[in-house]
Amino acid sequence: GGAMSPRLTRTERIAKLNDQLRARVGLPVFLGEAEPVLGMIVMTRGVMALTPEQIIDAWTHIRNFADFTDGNNPYGERDFGAFEIEDVGTIFWKIDYYGDRACNSGSEDPADPDRSYRVLAIMLAEEY
Repeated sequence: GGAMSPRLTRTERIAKLNDQLRARVGLPVFLGEAEPVLGMIVMTRGVMALTPEQIIDAWTHIRNFADFTDGNNPYGERDFGAFEIEDVGTIFWKIDYYGDRACNSGSEDPADPDRSYRVLAIMLAEEY
């Protein structure tokens, strides 16, 4: 028989959940019964003030973001990125982990989708 694929490390599980939420940025989400609600996406006032075209451009950049480096991804969780948009400048996206959708406390286990609720924030660099 074929070898079992190695179990994901805790960091890899967190990164995979982060990627799954990021893949939904700017898209309508139709969740099946078995799919966890991973979290929500929020935009700052500065991002909300951009044109619809610029916002859609930012969403696309975030969904497609792959430029992870030691500088922006030191823990391997793929929870932060930065990119440039013409006539706007630098935009950041960042994922934080909460215990539940009330977001009152941090998550005790971001690797477990049942015990974590993610908030992906999109902001202008100067708002950070």
